[in-house]
Amino acid sequence: MKANRKKNKVIAVVGATASGKTAYAVELAKKLGGEIISADSRLVYRGFDIGTAKPTMEERESIPHYLIDIVEPEFDYSAALWAKEAEKCIECITSRGKVPIIAGGTGLYFRILLENYDLPQVEPNYELRRELDAFSFDELQARLALIDPETAAKIEKNDRKKIIRALEIVETLKLPMSKVRGVKSEGKYDVEWIGLNFPREELYERINRRVDIMIEKGLVDETRRLLEKHGRIPNLTDTIGYREIIGYLDGKCTLEEACSILKQNSRRYAKRQLTWFRKNPLIKWNVYPELKLK
Repeated sequence: MKANRKKNKVIAVVGATASGKTAYAVELAKKLGGEIISADSRLVYRGFDIGTAKPTMEERESIPHYLIDIVEPEFDYSAALWAKEAEKCIECITSRGKVPIIAGGTGLYFRILLENYDLPQVEPNYELRRELDAFSFDELQARLALIDPETAAKIEKNDRKKIIRALEIVETLKLPMSKVRGVKSEGKYDVEWIGLNFPREELYERINRRVDIMIEKGLVDETRRLLEKHGRIPNLTDTIGYREIIGYLDGKCTLEEACSILKQNSRRYAKRQLTWFRKNPLIKWNVYPELKLK
């Protein structure tokens, strides 16, 4: 009988926004001979730099990074597509004797790639999307609640992209998400999970400082440039950071008010991220990896 193939070792660095994942992953990669795969749904987009706290070019030159700046913002880059590309990156990194370090805050990405979670394979239905886009968020939520109340209740207020995608899936398959998602029998990788976190008040202060730094670095000008180049595409208007500054540029609020809203939305997002990751009992919080190279 053929022996089972040894699983590739992977380190996952997870946590809330502003918890220091990038700096930690870079330090880890330098010590262990690793390379970093980004697990952030917005870092894939070119031009989304300041508003996403994208790793600096200095950080990316010191340690190879993957799945950053790979598509234009108009492209609807799915979690399933990311997972396929991440698998290729893992194979490439391990084939050269390096350690894949997957770092980011998009929980669904980790779940699909490393937690053996099956995502329903439903192709985009652009005709349905155009039809749904004519409705308000509340109308979309009510429509989803008729078919899948559990999923409808979990989607953040005004996250139009997510609720339209959920409707696309459940209306295509005629089943709620809970009926079409499942867990595979065995994981593909030997994963070491590392979680980063701070006491709540300290984390919130880090988030507030990050927003102030974004403004100082030119978030308003970056948002203006993105609007001029791409228009009001959902991937821009639905992204925390740009969404709030667009409100300021539209004259709906002052810059100070926009910053306050951005800080509040970022704190809420951090809370949701931590809620997601805390469901994974394998995550070791605020510890250094046990992996040692020969």
